[in-house]
Amino acid sequence: MDETSPFGRALLVTGPEALLAERAVSGFVSRAVSERPDAAVTRVEAPSLDAGSLAEAAGGSLFASATVLVVTDLAELPADLADQVVALAGDPGSDLALALVHSGGNKGKALLDRLRKLRLQVADHPSIKPWELPQFVAAEARRLGGRADAASAAVLVEAVGTDTRSLAAAVRQLLDDSADGLVTEAAVRRYFGGRAEVTSFAVADDTLSGRSDGALAKLRWALSTGVAPVLITSALSSNLRSLGRYLEGRDARLRDADLARAIGVPPWKLKDLSRLARDWSPAGIARAIQSVAVADAAVKGAASDPGFALEQVVLTVIGCRTRERR
Repeated sequence: MDETSPFGRALLVTGPEALLAERAVSGFVSRAVSERPDAAVTRVEAPSLDAGSLAEAAGGSLFASATVLVVTDLAELPADLADQVVALAGDPGSDLALALVHSGGNKGKALLDRLRKLRLQVADHPSIKPWELPQFVAAEARRLGGRADAASAAVLVEAVGTDTRSLAAAVRQLLDDSADGLVTEAAVRRYFGGRAEVTSFAVADDTLSGRSDGALAKLRWALSTGVAPVLITSALSSNLRSLGRYLEGRDARLRDADLARAIGVPPWKLKDLSRLARDWSPAGIARAIQSVAVADAAVKGAASDPGFALEQVVLTVIGCRTRERR
């Protein structure tokens, strides 16, 4: 068997990063179709399969001697098909290129473990950690033939958010409009600056810094432009927990990169946390987190006016600081 050919072998794609998983599958399918243009490409969802439909999907058609089969949502495969899938992955046959996609998690782990023991080709795409997102942006720019330095990548993450699909689209847009193939801070702020000003994390930043006027103004603008209330409470909770972990870990004599990894933030955030830490105590953070939990329940249905609940929690969190700067 040709070790470079997709036919006669199976690819196991795992992990929750859907964009990267889709690219792995797309590359596999493209290689197979390039090798055998007459191949039939079939995509099926595991929950919809039974023994007969799986055998039919893997067996080709009257019009094509070769088959490229992609089985998605493997975690939901009916239990009675596990043996059949393992057998198929272990010996696809020379006319079948098989891709199996599992989004991670514990469901279907027994099947996943059995497939891994077959020593299949594996494309694993675990969740990208928050502090890794600027590196993802830089890598995405390189993939498209451009370049993004660390500062520009960090600004883009702050403006667009943590969704990798949105970040990838933003990088492509910036490079398409760049004459020299560079993602720059100026370009990021020009295209996404307005969006950055109303993100939930901008509201959280002003709140933890004690800037009540700025926090309330950004909150109202964010809500008026369609930012979901639950994103505001999520950002407040995330920032407070990061600050709490910073207070716990700052005396551990760790390198900045190690401390950032322990906290769960990109290294460039440590400077902001250090500044905020001067005005917060662990007790104050605990009280603030409790108030955000109450507000989170409110915006999810316990209160009739989510906007009022958010304004109140912003003021409450600011009041939890050790001292408020006017």
